[in-house]
Amino acid sequence: MSELTLTKTRLFEGVWEGALKTSDSTGPKPDIKVTYLGEPVADVAMDQTDEQGLWRLSFPIPKESLSDGVQTVVITDRSTDERLETISFIAGEALAGDLRAEIDLLRAELDMLKRAFRRHCVETM
Repeated sequence: MSELTLTKTRLFEGVWEGALKTSDSTGPKPDIKVTYLGEPVADVAMDQTDEQGLWRLSFPIPKESLSDGVQTVVITDRSTDERLETISFIAGEALAGDLRAEIDLLRAELDMLKRAFRRHCVETM
């Protein structure tokens, strides 16, 4: 089990930023690996903050990850190989079909609930 805790702070202008807390505030800089499709992500930066054991992690989202379908960037503790965070993006035509199907299902369920509620109201009067 990793002794690191990663918390996303923001995603702004294509750069993901997070706060990485270590359980050992006097320990060395954590060894973090950021990958997309198994390949390392470029320009990963990790800077120590004024608070002991707290590091600021940031990296630009790879341009190639912004394409149709579901894409995932993985952040891993290299020393334990434990996954600390995943960042997923969903875009394109696949998303549009899924959303339309999900909305249709929700509408059907809402109509069923309305009929059942109206029937219940009539029967209990």
